[in-house]
Amino acid sequence: MDKSDITLERMRTFVRVAERGNLSAVARELGLGQSTVTRHLRELEEALGVPLISRTTRRVTMTDEGSRYYTNSVQILRLVEQAGDEARGTRGASAGTIRISCTAAFGVLHATRLIFAFQELYPDIGVDLSMTDERIDLVREGIDIALRLGPLTDSSMKLRVLGQSQRLLVASPEYLARRGIPIAPRDLAKHEGIRMSNVAGSDMVELHGKNGERDMVPFHGRLRVDHGLAAREALVAGRGIAPAHRWLVDDLLAAGRLQAILPHYGLSSVPLSMLIVPDRAGIARVRLLVDFLAEQIGGIPGLE
Repeated sequence: MDKSDITLERMRTFVRVAERGNLSAVARELGLGQSTVTRHLRELEEALGVPLISRTTRRVTMTDEGSRYYTNSVQILRLVEQAGDEARGTRGASAGTIRISCTAAFGVLHATRLIFAFQELYPDIGVDLSMTDERIDLVREGIDIALRLGPLTDSSMKLRVLGQSQRLLVASPEYLARRGIPIAPRDLAKHEGIRMSNVAGSDMVELHGKNGERDMVPFHGRLRVDHGLAAREALVAGRGIAPAHRWLVDDLLAAGRLQAILPHYGLSSVPLSMLIVPDRAGIARVRLLVDFLAEQIGGIPGLE
C-alpha cells in the first residue's frame, strides 16, 4: 500500500459516490469531470489494494470492503473538518459551505430571505439551497439541514420543531362575487376546490368549530397542483377555494387580493421542523445556521 495515494480528496470522492450511487451526479456536485471522479476511485482502490466499488451500467454499489471503509472514512472526514474549525477558532465558524433542503414554496417566499440575512452576517459561508417537496435521503444527497412541513418519521436525524403553521380557507373576492360566499362548512361542496395532488386526503377538508365540533366536508374541483406557488397563483386568478398556510398568502390577504372564508371555523395546523444530519450537527457553521433559523423563523406570519 502506498499511503501517500490515500488523500482526503480521494476519500471525499469515494464517500460521496458511496452515498449517491452515481458517478455523474457526484461529478456535478464536486465540480469535477466524471473522468476525474473515476480516477480518484481507481487510485484509492489501487492504494488500498482492495475493490471498494462495484460498477454496472446502471448503478454503483459498495463491496463489503467498501462498506467498512466508508464507515471509517465518514468518521475521519468529520474529525478533519471539526479539527479545522477548532484550529481556526471563531474564524472557522464563518467559512465553508452549508447544504440546505427546504419545502419549495416556503423556501421561495421565506427561507431565501433568511439565508440572505445569514450571509450578510457571515459573508464567507456559502449556502447550497435545494427546494423540493419530496422526502429525500439527506445523507445520500449531501444535505446538512432540511426544513420540512408535516409529520416526520426519520428517527435517524436530529429533529428541532420550529413551530406550528396555521392554515385557513381562502378565495379571491372575484371568485366569491361570482360563486357566493360559503356560510357553513357544507356549502363547500358546491364550490370549486383547488387541491394539492401531493397531499394525501385532499379530497376532504376537516373544519373545527369554536365549540369543539368537527366537520369533514367533501372537497372537489377541476384543478389539482403539486406546488404551493401554483396554488397561490390559482387562488389569485379566481379558480376556486383552497386551504392555505398563512405564510403562503398573508401578503395577498393584507392587499385584499384574497379573503378568508368561514372565519369561525379552523383547520388543523401543520408542524414546521428542522432536520439536522447527526454527522454534521457538530460543525460550527452548521450550528450557526441552525440557531439563526430557529431564532428568526418565528417572525414569519402564521407560525406559532
